[in-house]
Amino acid sequence: MPSTREIRRRIRSIKNIAQITKALQMVASSKMRRAQERVQQSRPYADHLRELVSHLANAESDDIGDEVALLQQRPVRNIAILILSPDRGNSGALPSNINRKAAAAALEQRNAHTTRDQHPDIQYIAVGRKGRDFVIRTQQHLIAEFTNIGDRPTMNDASAIAEVAMDAFLKEEVDIVYMVYPKFVNTVTQQPTVVQLLPVQPPEEKEGEHTKIDYIYEPAPNEIYQALLPRYVDILVYQALLELVASQLSAQMVAMKNATDNANELLDDLSLTYNKARQAAITTQILEVVSGSQA
Repeated sequence: MPSTREIRRRIRSIKNIAQITKALQMVASSKMRRAQERVQQSRPYADHLRELVSHLANAESDDIGDEVALLQQRPVRNIAILILSPDRGNSGALPSNINRKAAAAALEQRNAHTTRDQHPDIQYIAVGRKGRDFVIRTQQHLIAEFTNIGDRPTMNDASAIAEVAMDAFLKEEVDIVYMVYPKFVNTVTQQPTVVQLLPVQPPEEKEGEHTKIDYIYEPAPNEIYQALLPRYVDILVYQALLELVASQLSAQMVAMKNATDNANELLDDLSLTYNKARQAAITTQILEVVSGSQA
């Protein structure tokens, strides 16, 4: 059994750790509520924009995809993966889940587009230190990195990230771009999600929603697409950033709560051990005094 001095030292150390994890839990909890509100407030705008793009895709026009660069399909020789991950740790298994999802998506797409003569090259755009470190650690090709975006991402942040992906696609440096991010479901559930960012895939119009309404577009749908699609890509990235922040703060709050609970349980065990050791030491001293007096 360790000495009472050593046990007291461990108790002080664990108390300090519990105070830190409790403070981190409270900070993450306060920020998480605001992040969740931003996600919920942005989703209606993103949904309406998807609806507009869907209407344009279903408009009667002449091969709209052949004239709009961001819609053009071509043989896949280079694949880019935009991976959105936290900048900081203390988020439980969230960073590793995102990295595993990105690795699985890269392997799946490489196998899907491999031909007899060619194996597609995988390139990464990393948002967040955890994703960047994963790409560097696995010695993958990193196109660009974005770190220190913070807990309140803006449209300028999303536009800068989307611009890198769109420039690489328009210059034919990559032929298809996928985005991997954690979708916020609730406080305890964050689902790593993979979506195709480029070429843009117009969402399918749901059955029964505005299917019988005819729209007159001015200017032509092609011209609207040219102006709207870059904004649409920006919104997809911005929405993913908001989902990332809400997921990160939720995972951090849960992880710090579990760490605090574990520290308190360990403190209870150490306190019991300390009391037993102290009682044994007192008993030994009493026996020594009694034995000395009898002698």
